[in-house]
Amino acid sequence: MAAPTERSARASIPLLFQARIALPAAWILLVVVLGLASPWLPIPPPNAMDFLAPAEAPSMKHLFGTDLDGRDLFARAVHGARISLFVGLVAPALGLLIGGTLGLLAAYYGGLLRASILGALDLILAFPTLVLALALTSVLGQSMENVTVALGIVSIPAFARIARASALPLLTREFVLAARTAGAGDPYILTREVLPNMLMPLLTYFLTMISVMIVAEGSLSFLGVGIPPPAPSWGGMIAYGREALERAPHVTLIPATVMFLTVLSLNLIGDWVRQRTEAKEGGLS
Repeated sequence: MAAPTERSARASIPLLFQARIALPAAWILLVVVLGLASPWLPIPPPNAMDFLAPAEAPSMKHLFGTDLDGRDLFARAVHGARISLFVGLVAPALGLLIGGTLGLLAAYYGGLLRASILGALDLILAFPTLVLALALTSVLGQSMENVTVALGIVSIPAFARIARASALPLLTREFVLAARTAGAGDPYILTREVLPNMLMPLLTYFLTMISVMIVAEGSLSFLGVGIPPPAPSWGGMIAYGREALERAPHVTLIPATVMFLTVLSLNLIGDWVRQRTEAKEGGLS
């Protein structure tokens, strides 16, 4: 029988997890709600200029202040959340769908198909991630949709490798061998036996990739090849105020802080989900 101190220590672990996840979850919920509700909030339009208040410090009239053109930074940050959430969710979803499928096929089949898939993945990985994203965005054109597609393509190899690594041990498990013995076809085995058992590692990595894609979109916009102005992208807002850091630091620091808190919260949530998943798998083994 475990001592009372051991039981209390074990009972405190879920409480620590809950305390660790509460603030990040609350911040992400706030960002999502404000981003989705931004068209109906009582705030100025994100591109409306107040020429009487350029680079104004935060005040009751302008909660986050204004940028160099007198545009309300709170309104732009809130509307920018829609762009960051769209790119952060859709880009890794494309990588998950395409990369997960390729990784599953590369694990199940051999021969020319496996060699072709692995060769294509190695070709993509041969390019630095940001350079490849820059090249794809330049070719496709500057728009939110094209940036999302470019970042989705960049994320395919990582998802494919995780899917293949997760699927390979499952192919020798008893339930897969039983399905083959029963005469089940390849589509049934892949979709009903293997795929459900490899989803958790992919979904856990998907949460991590949301924050990575938000940072990547911000980096592209900062370099001037991402979301074209005057769209209120967080990266574009950071780049816009970099030339006035000395006289109006809030123009850059506020959107940078919003992005930092969002990415940090997503990473903490991803770590929490991964630890919970590993704990469950450890309990079942």
